[in-house]
Amino acid sequence: MSDTASKAIEPAAEDTAGTEKRENLEEMFQSLEEVIKGMEESSVTLEQSFDMYNRGMKILKECSRTIDEVEKKVLVLDEDGETHEF
Repeated sequence: MSDTASKAIEPAAEDTAGTEKRENLEEMFQSLEEVIKGMEESSVTLEQSFDMYNRGMKILKECSRTIDEVEKKVLVLDEDGETHEF
């Protein structure tokens, strides 16, 4: 198995350390890219593919949650120059 495939199935940092280290969106997107590249390799077993898929889905959920949090914090400027939450 190549380096990309082995990286893609490694547990996330918070899984191994038991701490809440949060990745930013760019880091999560990079992790998703690595998972996808790993799944595309012909040397990956079916079991490894399932593991990578599950890891990718966890990352995707975290991305979605992070985006939702950011959207809630975005302020909209109205016609009168006042700000309101999005």
